[in-house]
Amino acid sequence: MNVNCQFPDELLKDSTRVVRVLRDKLQRLEEYSDGGSRDDGRKKVGLYVMADATYGSCCVDEVGAAHINADCVVHYGHTCLSPTSTIPAYFVFGKASVSVSDCAEKICTFASCRGKPVLVLFGLEYAYAMHDLKEALEDETSKVSSSASRLQIFYAVALPPAVEPVKGERTPDLQGELGDTEIQKSYSIGGLKWSLSHDQRIEDYLVFWIGSDNSAFANTVLTFNACEIVRYDATEKCLTTDVSQKTRILKRRYYLVEKAKDANIVGIVVGTLGVAGYLHMINQIKDLVTKAGKKPYMLVVGRPNPAKLANFPECDVFVYVSCAQTTLLDSKEFMAPVITPFEAILAFTRGSQWTGEYTMEFRDLINMASSEAQSNLAEPRYSFFEGGYVDEIDHEENGDDSEEGLPLAVATEKALRLRDDNTNPHTKIVPKSGPEFLAMRSYQGLDINYDGSSPKPLLIGRTGRAAGYEDEKHGV
Repeated sequence: MNVNCQFPDELLKDSTRVVRVLRDKLQRLEEYSDGGSRDDGRKKVGLYVMADATYGSCCVDEVGAAHINADCVVHYGHTCLSPTSTIPAYFVFGKASVSVSDCAEKICTFASCRGKPVLVLFGLEYAYAMHDLKEALEDETSKVSSSASRLQIFYAVALPPAVEPVKGERTPDLQGELGDTEIQKSYSIGGLKWSLSHDQRIEDYLVFWIGSDNSAFANTVLTFNACEIVRYDATEKCLTTDVSQKTRILKRRYYLVEKAKDANIVGIVVGTLGVAGYLHMINQIKDLVTKAGKKPYMLVVGRPNPAKLANFPECDVFVYVSCAQTTLLDSKEFMAPVITPFEAILAFTRGSQWTGEYTMEFRDLINMASSEAQSNLAEPRYSFFEGGYVDEIDHEENGDDSEEGLPLAVATEKALRLRDDNTNPHTKIVPKSGPEFLAMRSYQGLDINYDGSSPKPLLIGRTGRAAGYEDEKHGV
């Protein structure tokens, strides 16, 4: 049995010590259970250290685990707790230091003057301290509030650390479909889950986040951007009430959505090969892009960076399909915008409006209908960047053209005719593809001119070392 122990870069220095302790424990367990013999046919457990994850370190690296045919993965450190697709995993959250008494005092003091019910969320590294925190908050609540105005505090709970692979392409829907007769509404984000009454809104709660300012906190702020959110820094033992820097990100994301609407070629960047449902999400985005009259290309480049994506200058925008805590990239240094699947659905669905709701979880997007993307495709669309109405070409119709068996060449010819058509009152968006983009470039790579002549005979080169070849005369 092979077990992969996955460590992030910051914990890699502790990996050898952890594996050494695990091996000692396993050896003692085998000696105790077998009485010193292994005649019962049980397999020996092999431990392997896995670092430098193929994609984000918060997800289980199923690609790396497949290299040694691992039977399971033990993941250490910060995690998004995304469900796996092919291999079982166990997550070790760790135990970050936190002052329970100080945290409870600051939460109660701040919340007592707000008059709102409190929802406590936390980083998974503080899950071990939640039981003590509940008791401390109950004591502090009795001190700062009377029985008539008792402070209402709700707590999220961490999902189980043991995860089994999800069968099929769809991820489990933890929220469920709500009906009129349901009593509670369930929420889940970043490995946490909680329930609220169906007649209560999450916007009416004062949300406290216990933990550092990391990707999990950013995911929480963007998802619940209509809530008042306060973060307790366990390291500095202080409250941070200003999260405007996070909420300002939404303004730039809206700008990128409008920018993506004018894109002709869309690159779908695969950012995970292990999160359950990733393949269904990629196919859904691909269909959505095609129905919107744009040309999709799927790219697998590992961890994306500006240098990697600069190799695809024909792409006007990239859609990064990854887990919820790594899908949000600051694309200021990239040559083209990088958007999330949720933003892609907004950009490529005709007539959609952004209401301020934001989500980065797979399970919230995987069932969203994309059939509206092709509705009214023939009607012109107003572009804020073009300053006028634009028309878009349906690539699906071009793909059905079978003139001389060259549908791509026919589509390119149609696109060039549209570009030269000056009689249309609307501003035309020229549909482009990879071959057409290459044909328009002045430099198309090395050009080997072949004139039909026979190849020249082989010549014997020099022998020896560069310090002195055999045909060279060496001085005495």
